[in-house]
Amino acid sequence: MARPTRRAGEGDVDISGRPGADDMRRLFLGPAPAYTRRQVAEAAGIPQDLAARIWRALGFATFADDAVAFTEADLEALHRIRDLLDAEMLDERAVIRMARALGRTTARLAQWQAEIMVDALIEPGARAGEDALRQVMDTVSRLLPDFEQTLVHVWRSQLAATASRLVSLAEPGEDVSPTRPRLAVGFADLVAFTRVSRELDELALADLVEGFESRASDVIAAHDGRLVKTLGDEVLFTAADPRTAALIALDLLDELKRDAEGPDVRVGLAYGPVLPAMGDVFGTTVNLAARLTAIARPGTILADSELAAGLAGAPGVDLVKLRRRPARGLGVVEPYVLRRSSRES
Repeated sequence: MARPTRRAGEGDVDISGRPGADDMRRLFLGPAPAYTRRQVAEAAGIPQDLAARIWRALGFATFADDAVAFTEADLEALHRIRDLLDAEMLDERAVIRMARALGRTTARLAQWQAEIMVDALIEPGARAGEDALRQVMDTVSRLLPDFEQTLVHVWRSQLAATASRLVSLAEPGEDVSPTRPRLAVGFADLVAFTRVSRELDELALADLVEGFESRASDVIAAHDGRLVKTLGDEVLFTAADPRTAALIALDLLDELKRDAEGPDVRVGLAYGPVLPAMGDVFGTTVNLAARLTAIARPGTILADSELAAGLAGAPGVDLVKLRRRPARGLGVVEPYVLRRSSRES
């Protein structure tokens, strides 16, 4: 595999002394900034207010008018955006939305990856001395080109997977409706998380949350579901059909019960139209799955009637209808307990 070309100055950082913020900036961004915010916008041919909105959407601070804070790479990025606008491939609203999606996602990715690197290279609780910082920078400078190439590959693969899911949601002869697809939605949460969190120190609590999220994400990915988001003690996922969601939920319980000392898990499932927005999903179906999770007993899975109907005759699962009961904000619901079948499938 061909190695990506480094940017000028990338990795060529003098770290003979104690590394500082400027060294870090040069390591990742190369040559020093050369433009103020007015100069970079004028050079790119983009209005000042639009350039400011783009930087804010990306999550960056607003600099003083006379601050030299923008690089040739920033100018190149603005040139690309201007070309998209000139070709009318995207309008300003779409550009800002894209910038916000990119900024939020990469900010979390960068924070997460930085934490992993620091955890791998610096002993927990140790002070980050000169030698440790120099080691981190040296390791990052060597890994950065491969990280960058892998990031682009994974992003393209995720785009392909998302497009494939959208196409598969349409029945033969129907138009794809990405704005209101019918999906199975699931919530899984750790029971009594607040009490458990009070009994653990910070490192143990972090291990518990990371273990829960990583094991849940592995199960969801194995069934070609989508992990929408994590909320510490809770994960939200979607699947294209009721059977896939049921298998994810059953395997989640099995996987997370392997740790006999850990807290119990409960899952709520619902099937119906959802509204995708900002990488999340919204609507009554999502709210119903959340309500079912709240009323589920520890170690159980509750499904709504739509998902239960979609599982009629499906091998490997049993459904037990429960009495109708009120669900806050949704009226009366008819839940079903979902279990793994003891019969041969």
